[in-house]
Amino acid sequence: MGNKTTEIRVKYENILSYDINELVNMSAEYRDRCCKNKKHENTKMFFCNDTQEIESLQSMACNMLRFFHKQKISKDFRWKAALVSCGTLQVLQCKCERHKKEKVCTQLNTHNKEDTETGEQSKKKCNQEFCELKENTSSLRSCWNKFEKIISR
Repeated sequence: MGNKTTEIRVKYENILSYDINELVNMSAEYRDRCCKNKKHENTKMFFCNDTQEIESLQSMACNMLRFFHKQKISKDFRWKAALVSCGTLQVLQCKCERHKKEKVCTQLNTHNKEDTETGEQSKKKCNQEFCELKENTSSLRSCWNKFEKIISR
């Protein structure tokens, strides 16, 4: 397990951490007030379970892929979220339970960003899908940070 965790840490630190931070910064451009005021009962919460960090990261990454085709979220944000999700799955050498979601990763590699739908989100409008993706992004970063501390010991 030692070699695998070292490999994961190196890939995370050298590649994935930058993409995750960029995604978090992108999400910060949209007003937080919208998401805080618009809590819905069907919002899924994601936790980074102790001793199950890899499974938690896998679950979060797979969940983030479901937002890839959502028109109300800006294209750049959707692509970056998918890039982070696919990168997480690749670094951890995991797959999603529903293989349909992983087709997004193939699509990222074979298509140009301009080839997908062009839905742009207004920065002034609130939208629950964006809030969920933003929350998931934050949870994913926290879980990666926690996992990194554990494997750096």
